[in-house]
Amino acid sequence: MGRESGRNDERSRIAHLAARLMAEDGIEDYSLAKRKAARQAGMPESRDLPGNDEIDAALQVYQAIYHAGEHRDRLRALREKAVRAMRELARFQPYLTGSVLNGNAGKYADINLHVYTDNGKAVELYLIERGIPYRATQVRLYPDGEPCLAPVYTVDDEGVAIEITVLSTRELRVPVRTSPEGKAIERAKLAAVEQLLEES
Repeated sequence: MGRESGRNDERSRIAHLAARLMAEDGIEDYSLAKRKAARQAGMPESRDLPGNDEIDAALQVYQAIYHAGEHRDRLRALREKAVRAMRELARFQPYLTGSVLNGNAGKYADINLHVYTDNGKAVELYLIERGIPYRATQVRLYPDGEPCLAPVYTVDDEGVAIEITVLSTRELRVPVRTSPEGKAIERAKLAAVEQLLEES
């Protein structure tokens, strides 16, 4: 009983340290935040680390305590930018994902969009035709458990990075994960994001 309680206390401490790192230092990568938090706590990085959902819960508490008004205003501004970008990219069936959707966006949060098209070059051509500067990278995702390398185009909207990840329309109908065993990425279409804005 005591050992189990101690392990839960360690997990909770790491989750809260990771939440603070994400909120204050702009770390978006959960695994990086967990590893740094474990080091700060003087615990082995390989120990039983908290899940992303535990960090999300700690992050909500942290934002509510330390940055309630500022966080609310920042989140609203980011969601407004996300809505504008989604309207611009409407032909590609855009969905919002990440911290701007789940409400945990930190000081330096990016806006993460998934778009869907069967023409892999269509999004890049769209940006080129409109003279929108972008940076191209790739990310490994797991739609329906199968690995794929998805193109990512990052554009700047007045100092806020908008990451546009391109997936095929087939992948719109299946869960997409960041790892084979991870949780499905939460995503919301334009109408749902507009509803979030109205409610705030």
